[in-house]
Amino acid sequence: MRFAISALLAVAAMLAPFAAMAQSADITGLIDEVSTTEQTIKLDDGKVYQTPAEFDFDGLEKDVEVVIFYTVVDGKRMINDLELVQ
Repeated sequence: MRFAISALLAVAAMLAPFAAMAQSADITGLIDEVSTTEQTIKLDDGKVYQTPAEFDFDGLEKDVEVVIFYTVVDGKRMINDLELVQ
C-alpha cells in the first residue's frame, strides 16, 4: 500500500510542471490589426493571437479595447476567449 501511494505521488510530482504550462493567460489591449484571412488579431503591443477556426470577427476593429484569454500552443498564442471592454 505504501509503495502504491509513493508511486502515485512520484507520478503527480513529475506531471505538475506540465499542468502549469497548459494554463491560460490573459491580456488587455487595443486592437492594432485584424486579419480574417490569416485568422489573427494583433494588439498594440505587437503580439499576434490566433483565432479558432469558427470565430466571429463582428465588432473587432482597430483601437477597440479587448481582453484576450489565450494558451500558447506550439509557440502560437491561441485565443480561448475574447471580451470587449466597454
